[in-house]
Amino acid sequence: MSSQYLKATVLAASLATIAVPAIAAAPADWSKVPGRTVTVFYPGVSPIEWINKGTEHSGARGLREGDSCSACHEKELADMGNKMVGGQKLEPHVIKGKAASIPVNVQAAHDGANLYLRFTWKQPAGGGEKMDADNQVKLAFMLANDGLMIKSGKKEVDIANKGGCWGTCHEDSRTMPDAKDDKKTKYVEGGNVASGRFLDLLQWQSKSNKGTDGYVADKREMTGGSALVEAKGEKKGDTWTVTFTRKLAGGAGDVALAAGKTVNFGMAIHDDHTRGRFHHVSMGYSLGIDAKADITAAKQ
Repeated sequence: MSSQYLKATVLAASLATIAVPAIAAAPADWSKVPGRTVTVFYPGVSPIEWINKGTEHSGARGLREGDSCSACHEKELADMGNKMVGGQKLEPHVIKGKAASIPVNVQAAHDGANLYLRFTWKQPAGGGEKMDADNQVKLAFMLANDGLMIKSGKKEVDIANKGGCWGTCHEDSRTMPDAKDDKKTKYVEGGNVASGRFLDLLQWQSKSNKGTDGYVADKREMTGGSALVEAKGEKKGDTWTVTFTRKLAGGAGDVALAAGKTVNFGMAIHDDHTRGRFHHVSMGYSLGIDAKADITAAKQ
């Protein structure tokens, strides 16, 4: 046996023992993955300051007593959207033709290394002003751990757990009627990534067909996270489908995910070229990794 043959054999055996990283791959058949309908609705001008004002929002008392926004409003989201999109309540700037609400099918799965989130919805009729000429649609979701406490009257409320991303929506943010700074974005009061006081933010944009990975702390940052692997979307007929691939683990500005863990989840769609507060938003829900939740990502 030649020495060259022996060397080749040893090299082949050595290479065979080297672990090859698995390539991220979404479920091959999404029809086998359970889905949850999440209704995103037009919220009008309803920042966290209004949510907490008992004289204008009767649900403020329930929030302080431990009720979640979704528990109170889950069955009336479409009706709420109708009232606000038509200017009957909390909307001084009515956009003609704007949809009141959009039902979205949300599916989740994971493979031990990556989370896969798939969003599917039908394009509603539009016709309003084109605020974002570049993007017909933007879809975003936020993740947060429990413990994001805010003052509500004389009590403290875990707003991420009870209200999803509403804790980032303020009356002085840009595009709000009383905003004085057109550059002021969403923020968390006392937000700080290092102390864990933030929400993880991922967004997909239709023009680039790519995603961004950021967070909302003392201000909104569209970059800075490191968990996003890919975000891709397409429109077939009247149906949009957007799929995110996100590492379970992450870095600064990313909410760490792991089997058995549940986090808070909220989403938004900027439809028909809108921007700022003129989006459709969800209530707050729970997302579980192999754990019982409103939306459960089971290992595939």
